Amino acid sequence: MLSRNTLLIGVMLASAVLAGCQESESSSKSGAASAPQQRPATQVGVITIQSADVELTSELPGRTVSSLEAEIRPQVGGIVEKRLFEEGQTVAAGDLLYQIESSSYESRVEQAQADLESAEATLKSTKQTYDRYRALKQQNNVSQQNLDDAYVAYLSAVAAQKKAKASLNSAKIDLEHTQITAPIDGKIGISRVSVGALVTAAQATVMTTIRATSPMYVDLAQTSVDQLHIRTLLRDANIEQGSQNVTLTLEDGSVYPFEGKVKTREVSVDAQTGSVTIRAQFPNPDGLLLPGMFVRGEIADLRDRQALLVPQQGISRNVKGEAVALVVTPDNKVEQRIVKTERAVGNQWYVTQGITVGDKVIVEGTAKVRVGSDVTSVELKRDAQTGRMVAVNAATSGQ
Repeated sequence: MLSRNTLLIGVMLASAVLAGCQESESSSKSGAASAPQQRPATQVGVITIQSADVELTSELPGRTVSSLEAEIRPQVGGIVEKRLFEEGQTVAAGDLLYQIESSSYESRVEQAQADLESAEATLKSTKQTYDRYRALKQQNNVSQQNLDDAYVAYLSAVAAQKKAKASLNSAKIDLEHTQITAPIDGKIGISRVSVGALVTAAQATVMTTIRATSPMYVDLAQTSVDQLHIRTLLRDANIEQGSQNVTLTLEDGSVYPFEGKVKTREVSVDAQTGSVTIRAQFPNPDGLLLPGMFVRGEIADLRDRQALLVPQQGISRNVKGEAVALVVTPDNKVEQRIVKTERAVGNQWYVTQGITVGDKVIVEGTAKVRVGSDVTSVELKRDAQTGRMVAVNAATSGQ
């Protein structure tokens, strides 16, 4: 009986020891599983910011304008007898365009000529009378009153002769105006009057229009706000005025083959549009540019000798709408910078605040990291041929 009890006690002790061992092993495994594991640093692609000499451009809408334009209107009235040009042809200054019926004007010239001859005859007679009275007065053979009357008659004759001469000149000018000539070189448009039409002096209706198309002007509209930005940037010692060259994009998206130059800027702001007109001049040897075409002009208005450019994929917007960039710090932490982007230069942003030379801006992997994250950076550069980002060197660990 004693040996049986002893055996039971031994079995119970062995079971307790075994259970304790299993519990200890389970606790050990549980503790090991709950212990935190160190996560590896996230790999990101970065661009090291360097300064560059960059020409800054502004793209503006505009319309083409003739460098010279003349609206043809009659200076005398009458019936149009002839039209002496082909619509759309090139004319030279002085070319005859229209002939107005001239017989009545020729008659006026003849009448004025006769009036002048009569006035000259009267002048000659009164002068002779005055000279004779003056000689007689020296001999006291005529009264002073008679001499004065002769002098007044002579002066009246002089005035009448001048008036008649002026009337003749005016009649001749009117006769000349019956021949309407081109005042400038250029291309002539569609005629608004036909042969047989009655025209009047200084009428509102234009007979036709001549436009000089080489060179051509392009009037570009720039907002007053943009002009203020440009003047503010010019205060920077590294920024100077650009070449003021202008490239033109036509309505069909093609680039005009000739480069233009800014000729002048309007000195006031349009109160209705809030814009300032910038006039550029372009050669137009082939006549490709026509007056009134809608175009877009790109002006090289500024040059920054130490510009900072950031790839567009390296700039995003926060909830406030501010431009931000993620920068890798020297200890390989992610830092957020609020930056100021002035304008786009190709596929990069021209940044004036928030970024300095030597900063490493994250351009690949921004969605995988947060501010304060540990990262491993891979230096990238833009391939000149493909425009894609490619690695410059192997990944460098921050350990």
